[in-house]
Amino acid sequence: MTDEAPMRRTAPSRLAELRHLFGGQRSGRQFGILGALVAIVIFFQIVTGGKTLDPINLLNLVNGNAYVLILAIGMVMVIIAGHIDLSVGSVAAFVGVIVAISIDNWHWPWLFGLLLGLGVGAVVGAWQGFWVAYVGVPAFIVTLAGMLIFRGANQFVGNSTSVSLPAGDTFSFIGSGYLPDPAWGVQLNLSTVVLGLAAIAAVIIRTLRRRRRARGGGAEELPLWVDVLRVALLVAVIGAGTYLFAEGPIGTSFPISGVILVALVLGYSFLSNRTVIGRHIYAVGGNWRAAELSGVNIRRTNFFVMMNMSIIAAFAGEMWVARAAASGPGDGIGWELDAIAAVFIGGAAVSGGIGTIVGSVIGGLVIAVLNNGLALLGVSSDRVQIIKGLVLLVAVGIDVYSQRRGRPSLIGRFQRRSTAAGLPGDEPLPSSAPVPNGPTP
Repeated sequence: MTDEAPMRRTAPSRLAELRHLFGGQRSGRQFGILGALVAIVIFFQIVTGGKTLDPINLLNLVNGNAYVLILAIGMVMVIIAGHIDLSVGSVAAFVGVIVAISIDNWHWPWLFGLLLGLGVGAVVGAWQGFWVAYVGVPAFIVTLAGMLIFRGANQFVGNSTSVSLPAGDTFSFIGSGYLPDPAWGVQLNLSTVVLGLAAIAAVIIRTLRRRRRARGGGAEELPLWVDVLRVALLVAVIGAGTYLFAEGPIGTSFPISGVILVALVLGYSFLSNRTVIGRHIYAVGGNWRAAELSGVNIRRTNFFVMMNMSIIAAFAGEMWVARAAASGPGDGIGWELDAIAAVFIGGAAVSGGIGTIVGSVIGGLVIAVLNNGLALLGVSSDRVQIIKGLVLLVAVGIDVYSQRRGRPSLIGRFQRRSTAAGLPGDEPLPSSAPVPNGPTP
């Protein structure tokens, strides 16, 4: 009897350790979305005969969808706070035409045009944030009005015509440029290789620091083999991606738009998880009454998320103009829908208070790979819209169904317990933050 008891305790403990490898209950939602992304990539890689992971296709995938992923970064903060923004496509188009005119007609340096666009986005965001935060008009109504106002403003400023950038303008570099290559006689792009090695080093250092903090604070530490295997998997994925981007045609490498996206993800992940304003955003979206009683400035927080969203939309519009080398009256149409879909597919809760930057970007990548893969298969645009709608419906429906059945919310479980996911931006909220609405896992 005494010899069998330890064996009965060992099997469950080993199973628990195995769950930690993939996040288990602590991060099931995000790892589920990540797994779905990998499955979709593998599926399209097979059915397209290897075209999905072709270096040229990957370059087009990143450059062609960077604006949606950037919009998702701002949109998730709006949705976490319990709002919605329907104006981002129109704001992006409005800013885009102003930037194009400033560079082409006014002959401004591209940097001044870029700053002008961000300034216009800040003014637009302050306008909409004022109505939401200080007047009390629901964000849905304010941004619906903004969608109409700034779509009309785009057509008014641009005379409903396209405005092209001067040929060879440096501004196009941020939308369609690549990391430089020293060309030291090596077949692979060295800049991309260095970036990949830096990412691998960051994964290893982050894991070591997390283990050291857990050991120093007396917290429960994951088994060493779990961390080693997890790091090995991440290193393999990063290494494969680095190789694919680095072996592209001469003159190409990892896109500048991808570098900008990575920088924004890291910056906003830090803001949302490690700063006071980030904790306030989660608190307001989870339970604004409790947040107000805790001393959170509700108006200031709502004003910030709306203003920040418009600035990000402005930058997304600038990147689009830089890639297309022109701004037109049709820019930005439907962008808000793709951004919102990316956020919900990536794990945000409809009621607010739950969501992550990384999860939203993964959701955006799911949409991007779907669009790209279906285009490679020659699927018509109407069927693409149907498939994307079904994916969004299923992603949100699973969580709603779980809650109605009285089971823990998959999304809520992920957000409140993600302490060992191993991905950037997944740190849990502090225990002092108000608990989001909904059943507690």
